[in-house]
Amino acid sequence: MKNLNNIITELKLQKNLLREDFKLLLTANGEEQKSLHKTARETSQEVFSNKIYMRGLIEFTNYCKNDCYYCGIRKSNAEASRYRMTKAEILERCKSGYELGFRTFVLQGGEDPYYTDEMLCDIVKSIKCDYSDCAITLSLGERSYESLKLLRVAGADRYLLRQETSNAEHYLSLHPQSPNSMTLASRQKCLFALKELGYQLGCGFMVGSPNQTLDHIIDDFAFIKELDPAMVGIGPFIPHSKTPFANELQGGLGLTLNALAILRLMKPNLLLPATTALGTIDSSGREMGVLAGANVVMPNLSPPKFREKYLLYDNKICVGDGPSRCSNCIRGRMKKIGYEIVESRGDYVEI
Repeated sequence: MKNLNNIITELKLQKNLLREDFKLLLTANGEEQKSLHKTARETSQEVFSNKIYMRGLIEFTNYCKNDCYYCGIRKSNAEASRYRMTKAEILERCKSGYELGFRTFVLQGGEDPYYTDEMLCDIVKSIKCDYSDCAITLSLGERSYESLKLLRVAGADRYLLRQETSNAEHYLSLHPQSPNSMTLASRQKCLFALKELGYQLGCGFMVGSPNQTLDHIIDDFAFIKELDPAMVGIGPFIPHSKTPFANELQGGLGLTLNALAILRLMKPNLLLPATTALGTIDSSGREMGVLAGANVVMPNLSPPKFREKYLLYDNKICVGDGPSRCSNCIRGRMKKIGYEIVESRGDYVEI
């Protein structure tokens, strides 16, 4: 049996491992897991000190043209209460967030054709006009190269698009099959287009999604190394009761934390969120994520009346809280573990 501390050291130095060694780290527990998380935490602190970047999430539409088997806002969920925010409502959320110290706004929604390129570009330009010292991140799913270029020119700085998995067969198992099916090839093409257009790019995957194996996660590590993104968002799969995956088991906390730690050691300057999903499966999940190497948190700026309708999975935390309470809560949580939320765009920096 290989010494896991030696494997951890090798990953920190070489930024890559043999497949069998990745598996040993992914399944680490006990003292070996503590050593993995400690090394990742120290690596993060070498780059970011004890600073945590805060992004303000604005979930502006829960309409979606797709029918992903895992997602609570899939188009076939007839029980979802749908909504769309107006430009004025989005700008009001930015105003509230700015006053609370947010310097990045994340506009997230389902793939909703209602919002045309013209509408989205107008919203982006208005936010940039009012808050020129802030970054705008978009998370709108797959879009054409031309659309992404227009949004970039309008002022969008970053784009988040999870690849979900880097195994084509596994990807197909997460989506219904039809002549216009979503494919991994299309997803990856969109990710490389975003990078070509100069976005600070974020990708990611669910941990513990149905049919996922450790080999699939290691495939994701390889794809992430090839793509070389600025950010990677990972969180545990959590089932939603109105989806075909309603009875599937949720992803494990330990496996998710280990994957976070591995990603930190693979790329020390990576922007790595401690996700809301982590906080959903464990009340201290976000803190544990930071202590395993994460350096970003994403409190919700959406109005409570909409938050309770943007449910990608069941039992999502904080859906009834206002932005001020969310912001104060996460600041307090980070302070308790020795970290500080900073008022900063928190841009990706090459090292």
